[in-house]
Amino acid sequence: MIKYFKNINQQTVEINVPETGAWINVSPPLKQEEFSELSSGLDIPIDFLTDSLDIDERSRFEEDDNVKLLVIKTPTENNSFNESDAYYITIPICIILTHNQIVTVNSFDNPAIKKFLNTFQNRHPDKKNMMVLKIFEKVVQNYMEHLKEINQRRNTFEQKLYAASRNEHLLELMRIQKSLVYFVTAIRSNELLFMKLQRTNFLALNEEEKEFLDDLIVDNSQALEMANIYSNILSSTLDAFAGIIANNQNEVLKRLSVITIVLTLPVLVASIYGMNVPIPYQESKLAFYMPVGLSLIISLFIGWFFLKKKIF
Repeated sequence: MIKYFKNINQQTVEINVPETGAWINVSPPLKQEEFSELSSGLDIPIDFLTDSLDIDERSRFEEDDNVKLLVIKTPTENNSFNESDAYYITIPICIILTHNQIVTVNSFDNPAIKKFLNTFQNRHPDKKNMMVLKIFEKVVQNYMEHLKEINQRRNTFEQKLYAASRNEHLLELMRIQKSLVYFVTAIRSNELLFMKLQRTNFLALNEEEKEFLDDLIVDNSQALEMANIYSNILSSTLDAFAGIIANNQNEVLKRLSVITIVLTLPVLVASIYGMNVPIPYQESKLAFYMPVGLSLIISLFIGWFFLKKKIF
């Protein structure tokens, strides 16, 4: 689906044709014929439009016939029905700068683009570089927001896991860990993109825009540091719970072993007195109480021994 927007008198207006200074947003559902129409109408290489369909597309930039392409990875909620998948994944946004327009292509509904649309009335279409940087800013803000949500979820599931060790809670923490892996990889890729833009000046930025890009690099580094910290904390937490579970399992097995030993000797005594052979005091009136009493004494002695050694 292709939509055309233009800033008219500080208001975002949706138009029907791609005029000069318009922002063109391509969002799901995506159709090949729309790509072909847009490519021929704006002289955009078709590959620039279809690159966003590859969810594993890396952050990068390139230029072809004075048409510039920038690809940046942005976070989004994972709508997969698989309960073991990550809560969040990262997807590419393709930003295309033509002679007169700016085009964004998204393979999924994108929160960063929605935020940019809400502030589009404050943008200056003639300053395409600043519009690109503002999209980058929204992407970095999305990472920061999602990282805070992830940290809150991690704290919640940790508290539940402390109260009751259930496999469901461990699975939730694993899903959070997968999300952090996606985030760390994508944010690091974006950082390389920003630094390369800064070094090569691919967008021909002025001084104000260069300062804005420098601030974006700092904010992106902060997001990367947050993602690494949360990932390390979560890994340490999962390792600690794995150690606790293994220790609890050892305690249970040790107690079962002690109980087995305590019961083994009385069973041996009962087995001996249950043989179909002549045994001492078999004619006595105490023939029943003697093995029972002996078994009880042996059990109490073994139990006292293990308690004294603090084994049980």
